[in-house]
Amino acid sequence: MGKATTIDCIRGQSAHRPVLLGFAPADLLYRLSFADILNEETGKGYQRPFNDRHSQDFRRYIREPTSSTIPLTLNLRASASADWRLVESDAGRIRLEVAPNAGKIMAQVDCQHRLGHLSDLPIMLPFMCFIGLTEREEMEVFSIINSKARGLSTSLLDYHEAQLAEDLSKERPELFIALELNAAPDSPWCRRLNLGGQKTSGLKRIASLRMMQQAIQDFLKAAKIPVDHPLDDTVRIVLDFWKAVARELPKEWGEPRKHMLTKGVGVYALMRIAADIYRERRESDHPCDQRAFSTALSDFVHSVDWSTTGPLKGFGGQAGVKAATELIRDARKRSRYKVVNGQ
Repeated sequence: MGKATTIDCIRGQSAHRPVLLGFAPADLLYRLSFADILNEETGKGYQRPFNDRHSQDFRRYIREPTSSTIPLTLNLRASASADWRLVESDAGRIRLEVAPNAGKIMAQVDCQHRLGHLSDLPIMLPFMCFIGLTEREEMEVFSIINSKARGLSTSLLDYHEAQLAEDLSKERPELFIALELNAAPDSPWCRRLNLGGQKTSGLKRIASLRMMQQAIQDFLKAAKIPVDHPLDDTVRIVLDFWKAVARELPKEWGEPRKHMLTKGVGVYALMRIAADIYRERRESDHPCDQRAFSTALSDFVHSVDWSTTGPLKGFGGQAGVKAATELIRDARKRSRYKVVNGQ
């Protein structure tokens, strides 16, 4: 049957949550815990991908004779409760007993890079362990701890916010629309936005969730869509626009590394052009759908050099986006001038 693993702890509180405080060998904590990395294919998990270099750096450091670290943050998963139990003793002490062959019963809420390369080191480390947090609660704790962490993807934080929101469509409509673009099977952006998690092998993520939701926020402001306008229709408008872009510029869309369409400047500028077209269609009391966008785009997009070596190459930041937008608007004006003058 084997012998249970035991760790002596102290029961306490971290603000309003009960926790265990204790010390244990790093190799034991490694064996009993796991990092719940976001799988972008399934939507399960919430942490960033493992950074091997970051973890190796900590391994080298912690072996130094003067090294130390703040407590590791863990959570005893309720889903694994059949494999662990807490045994009370006197003076506030408590013993965590883990069944033989229990496997990984604790989530590494904030310590995956510290534990990642310590599977063979018995160095004693301090830990704080939550008791039975749900995965949603774990995500919330992780987000609060790491919201300002260097190197943590802003898109991953956006994804956390989406999962934790009570009503995302009302709280963050631009983020809701961006996630819909990434999820809709008929979207040219389907599963192409980087959410900050573990990416599907072979599938190219060509833009970040953070960039797309910010570009959509610009669109909503510039298009002056009424606040009471049905959000599903706004999703449809944005989706129709990008379908039209991919249709009118298939070669450029198919080669994202060689063209600016899906890079920051291109996405921001094109969303502002979408707002121009939408306002014009609304003011003339005409529907704004994929056909309307395609018709408007076909008049001028082919006259713009979208390559990464063309005039859009040097634009960056908000000033660059503004300049790129004006360049594209100028191409549109010139196409209209040719039509009016029969040239």
